[in-house]
Amino acid sequence: MKNKPIRHILVIRFRRVGDAVLSTVICSTLKRSFPSARIDYVLNENIAPLFEHHPDIDNLITFNDQELKSPRLYFPKVRKIMKEGRYDIIVDMRATIKTLIFTYFSLSTPYRIGRKKYYNFVHNMQTHRDAVRYPNKNDTEFSLELLMPLEKYFKIHYVKKFKLYLTDKEKSDYKAYMIEQGIDFNKPVMVCGATTRIKTKRWNLDYMSSILLKIMAEFKDMQLIFNYTGDEKEDVTALYHLTGRHPNIKMNIEAKGLRDLMALLSNVDLYFGNEGGARHIAQALDIPSFAIFPYDVPKTEWLPYPNENNCGLAPSDLCNPLELNLLTAEEQNNLITVDEVWKRLHPMLCRILKS
Repeated sequence: MKNKPIRHILVIRFRRVGDAVLSTVICSTLKRSFPSARIDYVLNENIAPLFEHHPDIDNLITFNDQELKSPRLYFPKVRKIMKEGRYDIIVDMRATIKTLIFTYFSLSTPYRIGRKKYYNFVHNMQTHRDAVRYPNKNDTEFSLELLMPLEKYFKIHYVKKFKLYLTDKEKSDYKAYMIEQGIDFNKPVMVCGATTRIKTKRWNLDYMSSILLKIMAEFKDMQLIFNYTGDEKEDVTALYHLTGRHPNIKMNIEAKGLRDLMALLSNVDLYFGNEGGARHIAQALDIPSFAIFPYDVPKTEWLPYPNENNCGLAPSDLCNPLELNLLTAEEQNNLITVDEVWKRLHPMLCRILKS
């Protein structure tokens, strides 16, 4: 096993946008460590466009919702992938019952890496499954722990920075669209993640409207664009009315897909709003961001490598753990007041926009 050349690697990462974006550090680390190997990335079809043009991912293997829900479709497709792939390394980032099927159809793969789960009792399914979360590790570091067993056999060159890639044409075409819709790039532009898919995880809309009005009062030229999906339009419309339908809010700019969202974010000065996939995309594109974390999303895990351009505020920043545990989810979220956000966000805005 030690002398076998590594030619083909499979990384499995079903789930949502943020998880998949952060997990690209696995692909980048493997590509740097095995530059001649082909790296296949398995993920949900709807988020695959994010990873087009990524230099560390050679092939995207996607599953749509119907395939993921139907064993009749899922099992044959996985079997075909594994038979044709002849993988030397499998990295199963979730090790769920569903993802273990990939390993089941490729037990000859020398390195089969995954998580240790209570239901994963068949030891020969994976050759390495002991990675655990160490305290105070962010999610990218947690992901990279999966590759530690390979250090016994190979020199592993770790890459901690997660990145996404746009073509120059994509960026310039979307910029032209923004100009057509009235954006003046001589003035600052901000994308706001105004709401969330799960209502209990969004920041209070009254608080959000107050902070947006403070921003636009302080920075009078600020142009504000909401990022939202179709089922979040009701919240965004309500927020727009809470701000008095402020003229600096541009409601006519739409990102129709994930590549559009990447292009939008690449053309603005910063992202502000609820924590989520859009913020991860912004960080992957080196766009400054300030995120508001809900009660059950640990900032230490989901804000990798915080610095002056990647900031956030969570209930745990404002209350000790013993007192925090006595509060309801809503009470925890409401600890993040307009004043608490403003005293952290304002210096960041001044540095970025007035420099």
